Amino acid sequence: MATELGPRAMFVAGGTDLFPKLKRRQFEIDALIGLDFLDDNIHKTAGATQIGAGATLASVAADPHINAAFRGYAQAAGLVSSPPLRNAGTAGGNLCVDTRCNYYDMTYEWRKAVGFCLKKDGDICLVAPSSPRCWAVSSSDTAPMAIALDATLLITGPDGEREAPVASLYRDDGIDYMAKQPNEVVTGVRLPAAPGRRSAYIKLRRRGSIDFPIAGAAVALDMDGDVVTGCRIALSAVASHPLEARAAGEFMVGKRVDEDTVKAAAELAAKPAKPLDNADLTHFWRKRMVRVVVEQAIFAATR
Repeated sequence: MATELGPRAMFVAGGTDLFPKLKRRQFEIDALIGLDFLDDNIHKTAGATQIGAGATLASVAADPHINAAFRGYAQAAGLVSSPPLRNAGTAGGNLCVDTRCNYYDMTYEWRKAVGFCLKKDGDICLVAPSSPRCWAVSSSDTAPMAIALDATLLITGPDGEREAPVASLYRDDGIDYMAKQPNEVVTGVRLPAAPGRRSAYIKLRRRGSIDFPIAGAAVALDMDGDVVTGCRIALSAVASHPLEARAAGEFMVGKRVDEDTVKAAAELAAKPAKPLDNADLTHFWRKRMVRVVVEQAIFAATR
């Protein structure tokens, strides 16, 4: 159906992000293709844990095995939006959630009054008018955590099923932010077993519920005693894609988790973060707060 209808159709699972955008006329389509049939179970095997894309975020956050083996992923799922929306929103949907911007996520009448932006109906980015690209930000909570945990995706399309790293799903572009084809569906996320791996997700937002992240830090640590043997750090809401802070992760390897080491890693993690004036609160403050959420996430992962 998606192949036949092309850009005039969209997939819908929980609809928690899509339906408000349809009301605001951010998408103009003729058909919605329901994904209620997707697997909504969590499957545990010796080598990996597979979360069906149809599993609700609430069920992922509450699952005892996910909390025990992949605590950071459970935390990320449990911090998405609000309890009622986590009961509807899905694991696959949060990985594919649209990029956000204060100039884009407004009513049609508001956008028309100020002048349409590059992402919808306009020809310039209102955040960076001299830039040829859109700077809307990635706002998924589970995507950076999945990247930090070395997760892979199961993606199904007309040519069959394929598996790919979660990081490969995203492009650094506010409009063309998904690397998968429009007629492909994310059907599951596979978290590899890593005994002893510790993880945590810290989310910064104005309110304790409802709000999208304005800075998020996902950390996964492999430890040998008190020495870090492996570390991945990924950030949310500071770029048009989930941003992995590779230099910070590499810096942590071979070191003990102490105040000075964590502070230095947080400084490295904040360098590639480029928050702009297109989300809640000032981008100068959000840039400074990247260091704080990274520090908190590293310490939280060790507890």
